[in-house]
Amino acid sequence: WSRSGRKLISASTDWTVGVWDVLSGECDKQYRFPGPLTKVQFNPRNKNVILVCSLKHAPVLIDMKNDTHHILPFDSESEQNIVASFDRKGENIYTGNSKGKIMVIEADTRKIIVSFRITTGTSSTSIKSIEFSPKGSVFLVNSSDRVIRVYDSEIVLSAADYEGREPESIQKLQDLVNRTQWKKCCFAGDGNYIVAGSARQHALSIWRTNDGTLVKILNGTKGETILDIAWHPLRATIASIASGVISVWSHSLVESWSAFAPDFKELDENVEYSEKEDEFDIEDEDKSTKAPSNDGDGEELEVDITTVDDVPFLDSSGEDSESEHLVSLPVAPEMDEMENFGPSSLEKEDFEYENERKRKLDQSQEDNEDDQVAKITLATPIDINFSADSAIGNKRQKLSGINDNTNEE
Repeated sequence: WSRSGRKLISASTDWTVGVWDVLSGECDKQYRFPGPLTKVQFNPRNKNVILVCSLKHAPVLIDMKNDTHHILPFDSESEQNIVASFDRKGENIYTGNSKGKIMVIEADTRKIIVSFRITTGTSSTSIKSIEFSPKGSVFLVNSSDRVIRVYDSEIVLSAADYEGREPESIQKLQDLVNRTQWKKCCFAGDGNYIVAGSARQHALSIWRTNDGTLVKILNGTKGETILDIAWHPLRATIASIASGVISVWSHSLVESWSAFAPDFKELDENVEYSEKEDEFDIEDEDKSTKAPSNDGDGEELEVDITTVDDVPFLDSSGEDSESEHLVSLPVAPEMDEMENFGPSSLEKEDFEYENERKRKLDQSQEDNEDDQVAKITLATPIDINFSADSAIGNKRQKLSGINDNTNEE
C-alpha cells in the first residue's frame, strides 16, 4: 500500500509489477522485469518511488514521476536472493545478501552509508528478510542460522563514523529446543512485540522486544506450513495463512461487569444488603435547587458530521498526518426485489417483462465491464532492462544506478 491508501502495488508471476488505483480499480502503470520477483514496496514517504527485488538481479529503485529506474549498489561477491527494505521514514534502504552482508544505502543519492556482516562463528549466514518496526528505530533481520536479530538503526548508522566497527544486535531471538527455521517475522503495531512463524509447522512464537522474553507460543493445525503472517496495526490480533486457510488469533474476552459501573463490586456469594434512606427515591428531597443560568444551555448546537478529522494514534509519533488518505470505499447496496402478494395476471406479465429487461441490461453492462477490464489489464508495460554487469554473480563492483530512456505509458 501507499501511505495514503489510494495506490496498491503488486508483483505477478509473469514478472510484471503493477501500480493500481484503489478507487477506480485501474492499472496506472505496469513494469516488466527480466526475471522472477520476490518483493515490491512503496516508499513510506513518497508515493512516486517504489522498490523492487528480483530473484537474480540487484534491487531496483523506480521513480514513476520521471519514468527512470536505478539499480542499487551491491557487493562484488557472488550473491543470490538479495533482500531489501525501506526504513520507517523512507530515507534509507537496507539490503542483505546470501553472504550475510547488510548495506545501508541512502535513498536519494543511492550511496552506501555503512555495511556490516552477520556471522555465526567463523562462517557467514544468509539474510532471509529485513523488517522494520512501525514505531521507533528498531528493525529485525531473519537469517538462515535460525536466529532473529534485532538492531537499532541509530546504532547502525552511528557505526559509519568508526571505520571497521561492527554494530551489535540488541536482541537475539531463537528456539533453542527445536532449532526452528523462521518463515516470516513481523512487529506488533506498537513495536513492543515480535511474532515469528515456523517454516516447518503452523506455530507462532511471540517475544517481547525490549528484553527478548518468549511470551507465548500459538499452535495451529498439524500438517500445515505457514506462508505469511501479519499483526493488526492497533489491536492484539494476528492473522496467519497456511495451506490456503487464514487463521485469526486474538485474546479470549472475559466479561467484566465492573467496567460498566464505577461502584459495581463482584461478589463470590450473596450478602445481605442494607438499603439507604434516599437510595431508591424517585425524587431527591435533599437535592438543592439550582437557579437557572443564562449561559446558553438551551441553544441548539450544530454538529458537523461531514468533516473527517485525523485520528492521532493512527500516525507515528512526530510525523505529519496524511491529508489525502483514503478512509473508505464507496459501495452501492444491493436492494432485493419486494415481493408482491396476490398480483393479477396482467401485473405478473409486467413484472416478468420488467425482470427480463433488467436481466438483459445487466448482461450488457457486464459485457461492457469485461471489455473495459480487458483494456485496463492489457496496458502497455514499461520494460526494466538490466545491463550485462548487473546480473548476480559478476565479480566487479557495481555502479549506483542506471537510467534508461523508457517509454511513457
